[in-house]
Amino acid sequence: MALLLITVALVSALVTMRIALHAREVRVPDLHGRTPTEARRLAEQDGLTAQVDRQYYNATVPEGRIVSQTPVAGSVVRRGWSLSLAVSLGPQRVTIPQVVGQSARAAEITLQQRGLDLSVSEINVPGAVAGQVLAQDPPTNATDVAAPKATLIVAAQNPVPNAYVMPNFVGRPLGSVALAIKNAGFTLGKVTTADPSASPNPAGALGQTPQPATVPPSPSATPNAPVPSAAAIVISQQPAAGQRILAGAEIRLTIR
Repeated sequence: MALLLITVALVSALVTMRIALHAREVRVPDLHGRTPTEARRLAEQDGLTAQVDRQYYNATVPEGRIVSQTPVAGSVVRRGWSLSLAVSLGPQRVTIPQVVGQSARAAEITLQQRGLDLSVSEINVPGAVAGQVLAQDPPTNATDVAAPKATLIVAAQNPVPNAYVMPNFVGRPLGSVALAIKNAGFTLGKVTTADPSASPNPAGALGQTPQPATVPPSPSATPNAPVPSAAAIVISQQPAAGQRILAGAEIRLTIR
């Protein structure tokens, strides 16, 4: 009997909770074609809120009427949910001007005079005039524009040099490292030879037969300093591996 009473109590609690949850759910009304004021009133009747946050050109829905909504009509949501509305601007009446080739400032003034919202993105283009409009969307005289917005692609005012991640040269022969630095477009800076008495020489650093080739001294090296061996092993580098460096950066090495 006690088990039966407990089971009935649990079932009753679950049913009550389910009814309570469903009581807090409503279906989204159809606001298409309504004015924003009418849409807000209908939404409030069902315990919802409505906010206009978009505007679109539409040849069939009159200007000032709701053209779309999110969530769509018939969706089940909880009370207090906020509906996102889009209002029709009527048929497209603005003519999209040609602004490619103009300065970003001149293009901005031209488009804003037409009532268009503007979005600008900068890119680095070799040889392009800084601040010049390179592309636009919508294109000139477009007739199927969805919203009163325009996007411009503009040549960057201050081009950012190409950046690279510094590779790890430690443990590699100086000859191959010097060649890799040159081929990558960087500059080999000062090459310093570590004190051989500081720690044992790595295998292969000394005693090679035949005599190893040599690499030219870096411009910053001391004129009378001995020419380092191409077989010498790199034991440290500056910048360190993993750091970001710019094209043409100087790389300094320590060898043994």
